[in-house]
Amino acid sequence: MTRGTLAVTGDDAADAFVNENPLALLIGMLLDQQIPMEWAFRSPMRLADRLECGFDAAEIASMDPASLEEVFSRKPALHRFPGAMARRSQSLCIHLVENYGGEPSRVWEDSDSGSALFERVLSLPGYGKEKTMIFVALLAKRFGVRPAGWETSAGPFADDAPRSVADIHDAASLAEVRAWKKAQKAAGRSKQE
Repeated sequence: MTRGTLAVTGDDAADAFVNENPLALLIGMLLDQQIPMEWAFRSPMRLADRLECGFDAAEIASMDPASLEEVFSRKPALHRFPGAMARRSQSLCIHLVENYGGEPSRVWEDSDSGSALFERVLSLPGYGKEKTMIFVALLAKRFGVRPAGWETSAGPFADDAPRSVADIHDAASLAEVRAWKKAQKAAGRSKQE
């Protein structure tokens, strides 16, 4: 996998971890709901630091669920809803083991079209339609993963508007995304409009 250019956490080590580790990228994106983006994408490195088994899809998939929930719940918690997100993260890892041999990057490396990539990401536990579109755009814009038709699969998130985490590569672009989202909310519009 090409090293990404995502810079959302304000912590160089946490950003590097997400940019270099496909599982961290998938878990960060999974956690990116109902909490600030910085928190979501910083949590994979914190999770890796807390795990005794190692940061690996197969290891996380085979953990005792209560133990994983405890790891997510330790202060500072990895998410506003640590129990639910521990379960979703474990379901994601189980899916990766069962469908991709525990190799998260195969989700996109084995996709020969934007529509195939979209369907693979959409099938991941915890990924709905909008999150999938954003993730396809994130892969294209920050990691250079651009199978034919990715723009159609990413929908409005493929454009140049600073509408999501896919558009963040430094502190200035993070501020632009925040300002754009605030303006959209004030106008009663969604991220997709």
